[in-house]
Amino acid sequence: MNTDTGDYNTEDYKTGYRNTGDYNTGGRNTGDCNTGDFNTGYRNIGDRNTGYRNTGGRNTGDYNAGGCNTGDRNTGDCNTGDRNTGDFNITHKETGFFNSIQSDTIRVFNKPCNVEIWNNAIKPYFIYFYFNLTEWIIESNMTDEEKENNPTYKTTKGYLKSYTYKEAWANAWANATDKDKELLYALPNFDTEVFKEISGIDVNVIKKKKVTLELTDEQLEKIKEIIK
Repeated sequence: MNTDTGDYNTEDYKTGYRNTGDYNTGGRNTGDCNTGDFNTGYRNIGDRNTGYRNTGGRNTGDYNAGGCNTGDRNTGDCNTGDRNTGDFNITHKETGFFNSIQSDTIRVFNKPCNVEIWNNAIKPYFIYFYFNLTEWIIESNMTDEEKENNPTYKTTKGYLKSYTYKEAWANAWANATDKDKELLYALPNFDTEVFKEISGIDVNVIKKKKVTLELTDEQLEKIKEIIK
């Protein structure tokens, strides 16, 4: 029995459109029991999830209430581990358990940092708005290989592409402005090696390349003369 009220659905009990699973109320879902949009997993009420039972968005893990997580059971954002933000705390931004007194410090780039200093630091735009673990690819932008691997695109008119954690960082970095990058370098405790370990991006190499590219032929000749 089909009880769809939307368009282009291939299964049952949907009020949205272009769904290939069951019991969806959003749009372009390929899993079941979703109330958001662009989900490929099950029982999500957020958007663009490829995992299960997420209430946040853009997760590839399961049971997340935050967004952009590749791990499970996170209430924060952009985590690759599990159960982040701690349990049973009545304070803010704790990562431990059963805390009633607010900590004055947090860890930033593996070192202690005063909470107020971190809160007052201007954060780069790209790390929050361009870091995405999933992206909806419309049919016209799909390659032949993507169409072959995602046959449901014929109904949904596209598919939800997933990125690894470091691929998502690379995509975000590609969209970062020079100002954004300077704000990143100015973050409290910024450490190039820690950032490279997390993101896969070697800031030192990028900075060296930038300096070389900005030198004119005349400047290069002067440098050669100085070296002589």
